[in-house]
Amino acid sequence: MRVWTRRRLLTSAATAVSAAGLAATTALPARAAAGGTRPGTGDIADALRALPGLRLIEERHDAEPGYRHFVLGLRQPVDHTDPAAGTFEQRLTLLHTGADRPTVLFSTGYHAVLTPRRMEPAVLLGANQLQVEHRYFGASRPAGTGYAHLTIRQAADDHHRVVLLFRRLYRGAWISTGSSKGGMVSVYHRRFHPHDVDGTVAYSAPNNVDDRENSAYLRFLETVGTPAGREAVKSAQRQMLLRRTEMVARYEAWAVANNDTFRIIGSADQAFEIAVLRVLFMFWQRADAPDIAAIPGPQASTDELYTWLDNWAGLSLYADKAAQRYVPYWYQIGTQLGYGDVPTGHLADLLRHSGGIAARNFVPRDIPMVFDRDAMPDIDRWVRRRGSRLLFVNGTQDPSVAEYFHPGGRDARTLWVPDGNHSVDIANLSPADRASAEDALHRWAGQEVPARSS
Repeated sequence: MRVWTRRRLLTSAATAVSAAGLAATTALPARAAAGGTRPGTGDIADALRALPGLRLIEERHDAEPGYRHFVLGLRQPVDHTDPAAGTFEQRLTLLHTGADRPTVLFSTGYHAVLTPRRMEPAVLLGANQLQVEHRYFGASRPAGTGYAHLTIRQAADDHHRVVLLFRRLYRGAWISTGSSKGGMVSVYHRRFHPHDVDGTVAYSAPNNVDDRENSAYLRFLETVGTPAGREAVKSAQRQMLLRRTEMVARYEAWAVANNDTFRIIGSADQAFEIAVLRVLFMFWQRADAPDIAAIPGPQASTDELYTWLDNWAGLSLYADKAAQRYVPYWYQIGTQLGYGDVPTGHLADLLRHSGGIAARNFVPRDIPMVFDRDAMPDIDRWVRRRGSRLLFVNGTQDPSVAEYFHPGGRDARTLWVPDGNHSVDIANLSPADRASAEDALHRWAGQEVPARSS
């Protein structure tokens, strides 16, 4: 899955919104027309300030021409089923171009990204873009140390309240989107609030419904690419473990130089081993054809192997400074979302630590984790039976979608980019599929479908 990082924003005014404001946003009808500023009148900043429960943190002057960029905070319930559980402020960003334009609801599934970059649907539709930071990530953290309210349904309800509130300003069509975990979040939102938006484009979104040992991920990784390419990656993994002493020493020296530690995973040795295991998945997730030729062979130096591992598996991710930011992600993996596995038979004689790449290794042991085996099958059933106006865009060489969504509802489909990896877009599809996808997007947004030359 794609990983997005950002500096956490701190604010002393995070609790300044009243309980009355929270109640007001909770009570909004699905297509609220009362209150707020009428579309096309007044200044958008004033309209935002008038929304109950919303705080305008700052307007950043870094958006492209025709857009304004706002960083916002919305007071949300910690538990949407229990008002007594308190509230937290959820970080949002808004790229505003006009109240009469469509609106794209965007999530990374992780921290919010403050760089004002429009996602592909927002570009194609000339739309506003409203980004929702996922609860428990970045600045959107409820008080306390546990993650009991970090669930699919709670996050879906967060998005639901965002849509209800912002429909006061943006009354046109809404399209949700995200890539990887962000795409998953968009689908989960639709599962519980199917009519909040008019359509969804999910890029490279895993559907981890089958967590049996003989998983689709294992089968995919044993057939992806060419036999020579697969063997080259596996050979590099063995070489790294054979040179474990030198490589771990370098890893530990890096940690000391950067004032970092390995308390969450347990040791530099275990963190190194996990990185070596994950590099098989992460290489194929991002690799293009030229990358296969650059895999270090048996004669490569230890320095070359270390650099290659760091480039593809991101060694800093397993040390505490970065690992701490992604504890919520691994908690979700280990309690509801599920995760793929990787082949380890070719490394069995060189492994020292139990658990492999299991989510439990990335979450402090004092945080309980119990896996909900009904969560993903429930999502999968809804997509297969009732998921309408859903577009999934996947790459055929991306292990993340070894298990993919099979939409069965009205005006829903999965399209594939031949030889595409985890970074595919609609623009990468075949001409016919690209036209089909873009036409669906314009249709969902209530726009005239562009004429195309025959």
